Amino acid sequence: MPIVPPQNVAGNAMVLVIAIMTFLSCLTLGAVTLVRDTAATWQNEIAREATVQVKPAEGFDITIALDQAVAIAREFDGVRSAAIVDDAATARLLEPWLGSGVDLEELPVPRLVTITIDPDNPPDFAAMREAITQNVPYASLDDHRTWVDRLVAMARSTVAIGVSVLVLILCATLLTVVFATRGAMSGNGHVIEVLHFVGAEAGFIARQFRSHFLLTGMKGAATGGVLATLVFLGFSWWSSRNLATPEGDQAAALFGNFAIGIAGYAGVGVIVIAVSILTAATTHITVVSYLNDLDTTPSDG
Repeated sequence: MPIVPPQNVAGNAMVLVIAIMTFLSCLTLGAVTLVRDTAATWQNEIAREATVQVKPAEGFDITIALDQAVAIAREFDGVRSAAIVDDAATARLLEPWLGSGVDLEELPVPRLVTITIDPDNPPDFAAMREAITQNVPYASLDDHRTWVDRLVAMARSTVAIGVSVLVLILCATLLTVVFATRGAMSGNGHVIEVLHFVGAEAGFIARQFRSHFLLTGMKGAATGGVLATLVFLGFSWWSSRNLATPEGDQAAALFGNFAIGIAGYAGVGVIVIAVSILTAATTHITVVSYLNDLDTTPSDG
Protein backbone atom coordinates (compact mmCIF):
# COMPACT_ATOMS: atom_id res chain seq x y z
CA MET A 1 0.00 0.00 0.00
CA PRO A 2 1.46 3.39 -0.93
CA ILE A 3 2.31 5.74 1.91
CA VAL A 4 0.88 8.73 0.08
CA PRO A 5 -2.76 8.33 -0.94
CA PRO A 6 -3.37 8.14 -4.68
CA GLN A 7 -4.82 11.05 -6.59
CA ASN A 8 -8.26 11.87 -5.27
CA VAL A 9 -10.59 14.84 -4.98
CA ALA A 10 -8.22 16.55 -2.56
CA GLY A 11 -5.29 15.88 -4.87
CA ASN A 12 -7.14 17.33 -7.87
CA ALA A 13 -8.01 20.39 -5.81
CA MET A 14 -4.32 20.77 -4.96
CA VAL A 15 -3.40 20.72 -8.65
CA LEU A 16 -6.07 23.33 -9.33
CA VAL A 17 -4.86 25.61 -6.51
CA ILE A 18 -1.24 25.43 -7.68
CA ALA A 19 -2.38 26.08 -11.27
CA ILE A 20 -4.28 29.19 -10.19
CA MET A 21 -1.37 30.46 -8.08
CA THR A 22 1.10 29.85 -10.91
CA PHE A 23 -1.23 31.54 -13.40
CA LEU A 24 -1.47 34.63 -11.17
CA SER A 25 2.29 34.63 -10.61
CA CYS A 26 2.96 34.49 -14.35
CA LEU A 27 0.43 37.27 -15.04
CA THR A 28 2.10 39.43 -12.40
CA LEU A 29 5.53 38.78 -13.88
CA GLY A 30 4.25 39.51 -17.37
CA ALA A 31 2.66 42.78 -16.24
CA VAL A 32 5.90 43.85 -14.54
CA THR A 33 7.89 42.98 -17.66
CA LEU A 34 5.45 44.87 -19.88
CA VAL A 35 5.52 47.99 -17.71
CA ARG A 36 9.31 47.91 -17.44
CA ASP A 37 9.83 47.51 -21.20
CA THR A 38 7.20 50.13 -22.08
CA ALA A 39 8.66 52.62 -19.60
CA ALA A 40 12.12 52.05 -21.08
CA THR A 41 10.72 52.71 -24.56
CA TRP A 42 9.00 55.89 -23.40
CA GLN A 43 12.16 57.05 -21.65
CA ASN A 44 14.26 56.51 -24.76
CA GLU A 45 11.78 58.31 -26.99
CA ILE A 46 11.43 61.27 -24.62
CA ALA A 47 15.20 61.49 -24.17
CA ARG A 48 15.64 61.99 -27.92
CA GLU A 49 13.53 65.13 -28.16
CA ALA A 50 13.05 68.57 -26.64
CA THR A 51 10.42 71.19 -27.42
CA VAL A 52 10.40 74.96 -27.70
CA GLN A 53 7.02 76.60 -27.16
CA VAL A 54 6.38 80.11 -28.46
CA LYS A 55 3.23 81.82 -27.23
CA PRO A 56 1.37 84.27 -29.48
CA ALA A 57 0.86 87.87 -28.48
CA GLU A 58 -0.75 90.94 -30.02
CA GLY A 59 1.58 92.63 -32.47
CA PHE A 60 4.11 89.84 -32.17
CA ASP A 61 5.42 88.10 -35.33
CA ILE A 62 5.46 84.49 -34.21
CA THR A 63 6.91 83.27 -37.51
CA ILE A 64 10.12 85.22 -37.00
CA ALA A 65 10.33 84.02 -33.42
CA LEU A 66 10.03 80.40 -34.52
CA ASP A 67 12.81 80.85 -37.06
CA GLN A 68 15.00 82.41 -34.38
CA ALA A 69 14.37 79.52 -32.01
CA VAL A 70 15.32 77.01 -34.70
CA ALA A 71 18.53 78.90 -35.49
CA ILE A 72 19.56 79.12 -31.83
CA ALA A 73 18.87 75.43 -31.20
CA ARG A 74 20.96 74.36 -34.20
CA GLU A 75 23.99 76.19 -32.81
CA PHE A 76 24.36 73.77 -29.88
CA ASP A 77 26.40 70.58 -30.02
CA GLY A 78 24.30 67.46 -29.55
CA VAL A 79 21.34 68.82 -31.55
CA ARG A 80 20.68 66.66 -34.57
CA SER A 81 17.85 68.71 -36.03
CA ALA A 82 15.34 71.41 -35.23
CA ALA A 83 12.07 71.96 -37.11
CA ILE A 84 8.94 74.04 -36.76
CA VAL A 85 5.69 72.13 -36.27
CA ASP A 86 3.68 73.48 -39.21
CA ASP A 87 0.07 74.61 -39.16
CA ALA A 88 -1.25 71.31 -40.50
CA ALA A 89 0.53 69.27 -37.84
CA THR A 90 -0.60 71.69 -35.11
CA ALA A 91 -4.19 71.40 -36.33
CA ARG A 92 -3.96 67.60 -36.17
CA LEU A 93 -2.74 67.82 -32.58
CA LEU A 94 -5.76 69.96 -31.66
CA GLU A 95 -8.29 68.00 -33.71
CA PRO A 96 -9.30 65.55 -30.90
CA TRP A 97 -10.36 68.53 -28.75
CA LEU A 98 -11.39 71.25 -31.22
CA GLY A 99 -12.44 69.21 -34.22
CA SER A 100 -11.29 69.58 -37.80
CA GLY A 101 -11.04 72.82 -39.78
CA VAL A 102 -9.47 74.86 -36.97
CA ASP A 103 -8.25 78.30 -38.06
CA LEU A 104 -5.05 78.85 -36.10
CA GLU A 105 -5.01 82.54 -37.00
CA GLU A 106 -8.14 83.11 -34.93
CA LEU A 107 -6.96 81.20 -31.86
CA PRO A 108 -4.12 82.10 -29.47
CA VAL A 109 -2.50 78.72 -29.97
CA PRO A 110 1.18 78.36 -29.01
CA ARG A 111 3.47 77.14 -31.76
CA LEU A 112 6.11 74.47 -31.30
CA VAL A 113 9.63 73.72 -32.43
CA THR A 114 10.76 70.13 -32.06
CA ILE A 115 14.44 69.54 -31.38
CA THR A 116 15.90 66.10 -32.00
CA ILE A 117 18.93 65.49 -29.82
CA ASP A 118 21.68 62.92 -29.55
CA PRO A 119 20.85 60.87 -26.41
CA ASP A 120 24.50 59.81 -26.10
CA ASN A 121 25.74 63.42 -26.28
CA PRO A 122 22.90 65.73 -25.15
CA PRO A 123 23.33 69.49 -25.43
CA ASP A 124 23.66 71.90 -22.52
CA PHE A 125 19.95 72.46 -21.87
CA ALA A 126 20.55 75.18 -19.29
CA ALA A 127 22.57 77.24 -21.76
CA MET A 128 20.07 76.55 -24.55
CA ARG A 129 17.15 77.59 -22.34
CA GLU A 130 18.90 80.83 -21.38
CA ALA A 131 19.77 81.64 -25.01
CA ILE A 132 16.23 81.01 -26.23
CA THR A 133 14.45 82.93 -23.46
CA GLN A 134 16.80 85.94 -23.83
CA ASN A 135 16.60 86.17 -27.61
CA VAL A 136 13.11 84.90 -28.42
CA PRO A 137 10.18 86.67 -26.71
CA TYR A 138 7.42 84.50 -25.21
CA ALA A 139 9.49 81.33 -25.77
CA SER A 140 10.26 78.52 -23.34
CA LEU A 141 12.26 75.30 -23.61
CA ASP A 142 10.97 71.98 -22.29
CA ASP A 143 13.63 69.25 -22.22
CA HIS A 144 11.12 66.72 -20.79
CA ARG A 145 13.48 65.81 -17.97
CA THR A 146 10.69 66.20 -15.41
CA TRP A 147 8.57 63.69 -17.31
CA VAL A 148 11.50 61.30 -17.59
CA ASP A 149 12.13 61.45 -13.82
CA ARG A 150 8.45 60.84 -13.08
CA LEU A 151 8.33 58.00 -15.58
CA VAL A 152 11.35 56.29 -14.05
CA ALA A 153 9.89 56.68 -10.55
CA MET A 154 6.54 55.29 -11.68
CA ALA A 155 8.16 52.32 -13.41
CA ARG A 156 10.28 51.50 -10.36
CA SER A 157 7.28 51.73 -8.06
CA THR A 158 5.21 49.51 -10.33
CA VAL A 159 7.98 46.91 -10.56
CA ALA A 160 8.41 46.94 -6.77
CA ILE A 161 4.66 46.46 -6.24
CA GLY A 162 4.58 43.66 -8.81
CA VAL A 163 7.51 41.85 -7.20
CA SER A 164 5.84 42.18 -3.79
CA VAL A 165 2.60 40.70 -5.13
CA LEU A 166 4.58 37.88 -6.75
CA VAL A 167 6.29 37.08 -3.44
CA LEU A 168 2.93 37.07 -1.62
CA ILE A 169 1.43 34.68 -4.18
CA LEU A 170 4.39 32.31 -3.83
CA CYS A 171 4.10 32.44 -0.03
CA ALA A 172 0.40 31.61 -0.28
CA THR A 173 1.31 28.68 -2.54
CA LEU A 174 3.83 27.37 -0.02
CA LEU A 175 1.30 27.61 2.82
CA THR A 176 -1.21 25.71 0.70
CA VAL A 177 1.36 22.96 0.14
CA VAL A 178 2.09 22.77 3.87
CA PHE A 179 -1.59 22.34 4.73
CA ALA A 180 -2.06 19.77 1.95
CA THR A 181 0.97 17.79 3.15
CA ARG A 182 -0.26 17.85 6.73
CA GLY A 183 -3.66 16.68 5.55
CA ALA A 184 -2.17 13.82 3.53
CA MET A 185 -0.07 12.74 6.50
CA SER A 186 -3.01 12.91 8.87
CA GLY A 187 -5.00 10.66 6.56
CA ASN A 188 -2.27 8.01 6.78
CA GLY A 189 -1.03 8.88 10.26
CA HIS A 190 -1.19 5.35 11.67
CA VAL A 191 0.69 3.84 8.72
CA ILE A 192 3.38 6.53 8.89
CA GLU A 193 3.79 6.15 12.65
CA VAL A 194 4.13 2.36 12.41
CA LEU A 195 6.67 2.62 9.59
CA HIS A 196 8.63 5.24 11.47
CA PHE A 197 8.73 3.39 14.77
CA VAL A 198 9.72 0.08 13.17
CA GLY A 199 12.78 1.71 11.65
CA ALA A 200 11.78 3.48 8.43
CA GLU A 201 14.01 6.52 8.12
CA ALA A 202 12.54 9.97 7.91
CA GLY A 203 14.31 10.49 4.59
CA PHE A 204 12.57 7.47 3.06
CA ILE A 205 9.11 8.62 4.15
CA ALA A 206 9.86 12.21 3.13
CA ARG A 207 10.95 11.05 -0.33
CA GLN A 208 7.60 9.34 -0.88
CA PHE A 209 5.71 12.56 -0.11
CA ARG A 210 8.23 14.70 -1.99
CA SER A 211 7.87 12.64 -5.17
CA HIS A 212 4.09 12.74 -4.93
CA PHE A 213 3.84 16.46 -4.39
CA LEU A 214 6.58 17.22 -6.93
CA LEU A 215 4.41 15.55 -9.57
CA THR A 216 1.37 17.42 -8.26
CA GLY A 217 3.26 20.72 -8.32
CA MET A 218 4.56 20.09 -11.83
CA LYS A 219 1.07 19.38 -13.13
CA GLY A 220 -0.43 22.46 -11.52
CA ALA A 221 2.48 24.77 -12.39
CA ALA A 222 2.60 23.61 -16.01
CA THR A 223 -1.14 24.13 -16.37
CA GLY A 224 -0.95 27.65 -14.93
CA GLY A 225 2.09 28.52 -17.04
CA VAL A 226 0.46 27.34 -20.25
CA LEU A 227 -2.73 29.29 -19.52
CA ALA A 228 -0.71 32.46 -18.79
CA THR A 229 1.26 32.01 -22.01
CA LEU A 230 -1.99 31.67 -23.97
CA VAL A 231 -3.25 34.90 -22.38
CA PHE A 232 -0.08 36.76 -23.38
CA LEU A 233 -0.23 35.37 -26.92
CA GLY A 234 -3.91 36.32 -27.14
CA PHE A 235 -3.25 39.92 -26.10
CA SER A 236 -0.33 40.15 -28.53
CA TRP A 237 -2.50 38.79 -31.36
CA TRP A 238 -5.31 41.24 -30.52
CA SER A 239 -2.85 44.13 -30.46
CA SER A 240 -1.40 43.22 -33.86
CA ARG A 241 -4.90 42.88 -35.35
CA ASN A 242 -6.05 46.30 -34.09
CA LEU A 243 -3.05 48.48 -34.90
CA ALA A 244 -5.03 50.74 -37.23
CA THR A 245 -8.03 51.23 -34.91
CA PRO A 246 -8.41 53.94 -32.24
CA GLU A 247 -8.52 51.30 -29.49
CA GLY A 248 -5.39 49.64 -30.80
CA ASP A 249 -3.56 52.96 -31.15
CA GLN A 250 -4.38 53.94 -27.57
CA ALA A 251 -3.33 50.53 -26.25
CA ALA A 252 -0.12 50.62 -28.28
CA ALA A 253 0.68 54.10 -26.97
CA LEU A 254 0.32 52.90 -23.37
CA PHE A 255 1.58 49.31 -23.50
CA GLY A 256 3.34 48.83 -26.83
CA ASN A 257 2.16 45.73 -28.68
CA PHE A 258 1.43 43.71 -25.49
CA ALA A 259 4.45 41.51 -26.25
CA ILE A 260 6.41 40.49 -23.18
CA GLY A 261 9.33 39.26 -25.28
CA ILE A 262 11.66 36.32 -24.86
CA ALA A 263 12.60 37.41 -21.34
CA GLY A 264 8.93 37.40 -20.28
CA TYR A 265 8.27 33.90 -21.62
CA ALA A 266 11.53 32.69 -20.07
CA GLY A 267 10.27 34.14 -16.78
CA VAL A 268 7.10 32.08 -17.10
CA GLY A 269 9.23 28.96 -17.47
CA VAL A 270 11.31 29.93 -14.44
CA ILE A 271 8.16 30.37 -12.34
CA VAL A 272 6.83 26.97 -13.41
CA ILE A 273 10.10 25.29 -12.43
CA ALA A 274 10.38 27.31 -9.21
CA VAL A 275 6.85 26.45 -8.09
CA SER A 276 7.47 22.74 -8.74
CA ILE A 277 10.76 22.75 -6.81
CA LEU A 278 9.33 24.83 -3.95
CA THR A 279 6.37 22.46 -3.69
CA ALA A 280 8.67 19.44 -3.36
CA ALA A 281 11.06 21.20 -0.95
CA THR A 282 8.23 22.48 1.25
CA THR A 283 6.71 19.02 1.39
CA HIS A 284 10.06 17.49 2.40
CA ILE A 285 10.61 20.01 5.19
CA THR A 286 7.03 19.58 6.44
CA VAL A 287 7.30 15.78 6.55
CA VAL A 288 10.67 15.80 8.33
CA SER A 289 9.32 18.30 10.87
CA TYR A 290 6.26 16.10 11.45
CA LEU A 291 8.40 13.01 12.04
CA ASN A 292 10.71 14.91 14.38
CA ASP A 293 7.64 15.81 16.43
CA LEU A 294 6.81 12.10 16.64
CA ASP A 295 10.29 11.41 18.01
CA THR A 296 10.07 14.06 20.70
CA THR A 297 6.50 13.42 21.80
CA PRO A 298 7.14 10.22 23.89
CA SER A 299 10.08 11.77 25.75
CA ASP A 300 7.97 14.77 26.67
CA GLY A 301 5.35 12.51 28.13
